[in-house]
Amino acid sequence: MIVEFVLYMKENCSLCEDAKVVLDLLKNEYLFEYREKDIYTDEELLEKYHLSIPVLEYRNHVVDEGNIDYFVVENFLRNNKLSENS
Repeated sequence: MIVEFVLYMKENCSLCEDAKVVLDLLKNEYLFEYREKDIYTDEELLEKYHLSIPVLEYRNHVVDEGNIDYFVVENFLRNNKLSENS
């Protein structure tokens, strides 16, 4: 089973681009996928996340938001045993 995160973001967002870099780096060590969801495609998402993006979510749990931190996400992955070596 592949773990899938949702990255709530918008176009032309430098923090969103930084978040994708962090996730792509972590994919070298951990088994997961992520899909991008543009908050401007859904009024509810826009209302919920417009001040918080990017937001990284796993099973309706916010893992990190704003400036997505490599170590916060890595800690989540490690604690949930999502490494390629597990």
